[in-house]
Amino acid sequence: MTANSPFLDTNILIRFLTGDVPEQAEQCRSLVNDLSDGSRAAWTSHFVIAEAVFTLSRYYGLDRESIAEKLGIIISLRGLRIDDKRMFREVFALYTEHPAIDYADCYHAALIQTHGDGRVLSYDKHFDRLRGVERIEPSDLIGKE
Repeated sequence: MTANSPFLDTNILIRFLTGDVPEQAEQCRSLVNDLSDGSRAAWTSHFVIAEAVFTLSRYYGLDRESIAEKLGIIISLRGLRIDDKRMFREVFALYTEHPAIDYADCYHAALIQTHGDGRVLSYDKHFDRLRGVERIEPSDLIGKE
């Protein structure tokens, strides 16, 4: 993504957000401050964000609103590069509005809205509850051109 900047892994985010390893948390705070003001650059992936959601929820017991708020701040850091940054507003809006729908499907719904034609091929009926997404099944396409 960016040849002159390092990749930011999930554990850096977790140390910063939880402070569970104090020495590392302090180092991560310093790094995040630099990323915030743009004096340092790094890049990360959508999968790192998904890993962070899972870890903060499963192992640290954070609620969806807290996760969305904390990771929203991280994603918006000036020096942090991540593809489709703006898409995450919708991902986290869906994630907090629909507690019965997992992060991955909220992510996919936002991705469909951003890059697709609004349709998802799926048997998962929870997609029917998500705005901007039309769920279709394979039978809806069979014999149609």
